[in-house]
Amino acid sequence: MVEINLVRTQSEADSVYEMAYEFIEWLRDRYPEMGMEIDTYLAHQNFDEQIRRVLEFYNPPKGECLLAVYENSPIGILMLKDLGGDICEMNRMYVRPSGRGLGVGRSLVERLKERAKSMGFRAMILSALPRHHEAIALYKSVGFKMDNRSLDEGGTPVEVRMKLDLATGEPCDS
Repeated sequence: MVEINLVRTQSEADSVYEMAYEFIEWLRDRYPEMGMEIDTYLAHQNFDEQIRRVLEFYNPPKGECLLAVYENSPIGILMLKDLGGDICEMNRMYVRPSGRGLGVGRSLVERLKERAKSMGFRAMILSALPRHHEAIALYKSVGFKMDNRSLDEGGTPVEVRMKLDLATGEPCDS
């Protein structure tokens, strides 16, 4: 059985750090043509510092970090950060290949939605690359709705943005 834990110990934080960088390597392998964009994103997000200090950046009241464990091995992560105004962002989901097909992603998302509601958030947003078809299908299946503000000036999708009203569990427009 997959356990979804709130990250509260340094040992758990170390697992998150390791998997966050596995995710970055997965992105680089899947999208080799996007190396510069990935580097820019990492620098802009101050990625290394946030992941190294996950217990500070992704714990209440600023956020949350979940760690999926299967047979005593960490297999997945998902994070939430406070964007202000009762809105939070779900980000940095990664499931190791050994955890795929076990419902880990869905379990992480459902638990994060519960945590966000209990922390007082009204809405949750997320963004993904347009070619993350598996992730986008999962997000739609748990109630997220596409946000049209994810197009460039020419109408080309640069990222997929999605939203969910946490109070009703329905997609939201605001």
